Amino acid sequence: MDAKNTPGAVDLAAPPPVAGSSLALGIERIGLLPLRHPLLVGLIALLLALGAGFGLPRLKVDDSLSQLFRSDTAEFRQFEETTRRFPSAEYDVLAVIEGDRLLTRDALSRLRDFVTDAQLIDGVRGVISLYSAREPEPGGGSPGPLFPDPLPEGEAFDRLIARAQANEILRGKLLSQDGRLTLVVLALDPQAVEAGSLKSAMEEIRHVMTQAFEGSGLSARLSGVPVMQLEIREAVERDRIVYNAAGFLAGCLIAIAFFRRASFMVVAAGPPLAAILLALGALGWLGFRLNMFLNVMTPLIMVISFADSMQLTFAARDRLLAGRGRLEALREAVLIAGPACVLTHATAALSFLALIFSSSEAIRRFGEAGLLATGVALFAVLMLLPLLGALLLRDEAELARSGRGGDFGVEALRRVCFWIAARMVRRPGLYSAAGLAVVAALAAVFAGLEPRYRLADQVPDKEQAVSASGALDARLAGANPIDVLIVFPPGASLYAPQTLEVIDAVHTALETQPGVGNVWSIDTLRRWLRDKLGDSDVATLRKYVGRLPEHLTRRFVAADGASALVTGRVPDADASRLLPLVEALDRKLDAVRAAHPGYEIAVTGLSAIAARNSASMIGKLAAGLTFEFFFVAAFIGLAFRSARIGLACVPPGIFPVVASGALLAATGQGLQFASVVALTVSFGLGLSATIHFLNRLRLATRAGADYALAVEQATVLVGPALILTSIVLACGLAVTVVSDLPSLRLFGWLSAFSMLAALVADLFILRPLVMVLHRGRRAPSGSRP
Repeated sequence: MDAKNTPGAVDLAAPPPVAGSSLALGIERIGLLPLRHPLLVGLIALLLALGAGFGLPRLKVDDSLSQLFRSDTAEFRQFEETTRRFPSAEYDVLAVIEGDRLLTRDALSRLRDFVTDAQLIDGVRGVISLYSAREPEPGGGSPGPLFPDPLPEGEAFDRLIARAQANEILRGKLLSQDGRLTLVVLALDPQAVEAGSLKSAMEEIRHVMTQAFEGSGLSARLSGVPVMQLEIREAVERDRIVYNAAGFLAGCLIAIAFFRRASFMVVAAGPPLAAILLALGALGWLGFRLNMFLNVMTPLIMVISFADSMQLTFAARDRLLAGRGRLEALREAVLIAGPACVLTHATAALSFLALIFSSSEAIRRFGEAGLLATGVALFAVLMLLPLLGALLLRDEAELARSGRGGDFGVEALRRVCFWIAARMVRRPGLYSAAGLAVVAALAAVFAGLEPRYRLADQVPDKEQAVSASGALDARLAGANPIDVLIVFPPGASLYAPQTLEVIDAVHTALETQPGVGNVWSIDTLRRWLRDKLGDSDVATLRKYVGRLPEHLTRRFVAADGASALVTGRVPDADASRLLPLVEALDRKLDAVRAAHPGYEIAVTGLSAIAARNSASMIGKLAAGLTFEFFFVAAFIGLAFRSARIGLACVPPGIFPVVASGALLAATGQGLQFASVVALTVSFGLGLSATIHFLNRLRLATRAGADYALAVEQATVLVGPALILTSIVLACGLAVTVVSDLPSLRLFGWLSAFSMLAALVADLFILRPLVMVLHRGRRAPSGSRP
């Protein structure tokens, strides 16, 4: 293709930069090694791929619901200590049985069958249900079951139902006030769960439940931490397969549609595919665990590597069309586009580096994994693309002949890019002012976003757990536990009068706190003894505690007898609504602490940890993102040795972030963990277009062209690849919208939108802004902009 056939009379085969003119300290020149030693590089790549293949199976899933808040803080250590002493909440499966006919004789018989059969399942160590309720026997004998076997009929059955609905142990705790929902708690054996048999235990529970309630007209669903963990694990594993397949299929189809040759498609898509294999294999060998963030590492690696792979492929293709030989074309492509590739990976690395300073271990690990993946992606692109090009690209002369008349897709994109650039450089002041005004307006909207966090956003919302939890929120005060840990002073026992007084005071404070329901503690038994038997002395309490199953006792009294737990339930509301509740409860407990100074009393549990920490953690991430804007801009300015270039990068770099924030505000969403991480990463990745344009602009001005012509030439040269890669990247990230995990869907569509917004900013904000900052200047030959 000669200059006269190109929009703007652009020379597609301009000489490559001379030695010493690199922006990237010559790092890009490692891409010349495959051209000199193809066999050696190919052998090394093959050995690394084999090693990565063995590392992939080592990737495990981290399904912990507390992973976001895992940190080296006193609050989280206390939460972990509470979980260790009272492990019930981590191993409780909640069976939610609901329906208008729940309190019929047939439904209650089916419920008994379910409870009986569930107790026999391997891994289930105890069951709490309506059938756990007891009534005092005349004469002080052992309490008998509230529901006898067999169930009575007629009026006797009606009286039984009335007693059950009035029972203080059941009402509002295991049976809803309207009698339409009951809760069955299945306590799993921690050893069975940790040994990896959770899935088989859950399958057996579902089978027994289906058999018991099939044809009854009742809804039977499962929730609880083990159910949520299993659903997260299965969703993560399923999503990983979808991302690998669909993301690359979209990229390959778009690449082959424009290149019209399978060889170019393989050259462009091969390095990203290898980068995914190498990076995930390395993560497996290093012991990383897949979670809600690391599960998007596959599309992110594709994003990081595919953009630069396309730029190198386009540069090599342009030189082949201009008549260069295969090896010469690849060499010049590495020297021309390679420095920008190094810089784009460096800015992406800075984005991940910002995440390492988060107080959340999950986000820190995501940042560490991203840094590793960025380095692997750079290696894969610079080493494997020239290698694949040298092996697969043939018939250079025939390609040059056919390309001149049949390059319709790319030629159309070049003309669109030239049309845009020509208009941007004619009135740069007007377009720059308009762009800055839009960025400022969107930034004001972004600044008004509030942090948001809900546990349900971390769990698949198309499975049973979320819907069952919603039913508990509506009819039984809530599905999420909130705990108050009471640690006794040295020498104090559970049955000491002061200890029982403290537990009673904490229990009262929790059950009278608005928004908290379903409160349980050892004081629940003590009150029952007082109300039903008129006897609440310590000896009677000790006797009845000894009769309880161990799995039930350990819910409220630690095995060492040195601490007790009072637990309630709260709805799965946004953390901003739960925080005032937690703070009000904490203030209410100050009176108990003051009256009993030797006892340590702390509000804990996942709900409390989330309410206290999510807003501050999200706020710190957003503040870090603001700092990153200017840090990365300074880095780019330093690389180009121009303060004007660094300044010019700020508005187009900010635009996709604030535009995405405005979209979140328009859809009624705040800043969540997934959205802040998506914006942080997208900012670094979106600068890829900016860096490649500035690199070509630098090379164009070295030839002595004025900035208007240089902007047009640089846009025509890099524009088609930028447009194609933005579409491919958006497609790859948008694949996450099929996930069952709400947080991953949010991450995917927001990242895809950010990539397209970055393209808009690059074409319509960066170009006129560069013109304004360099207005009236003509760069002498050999100078930098």
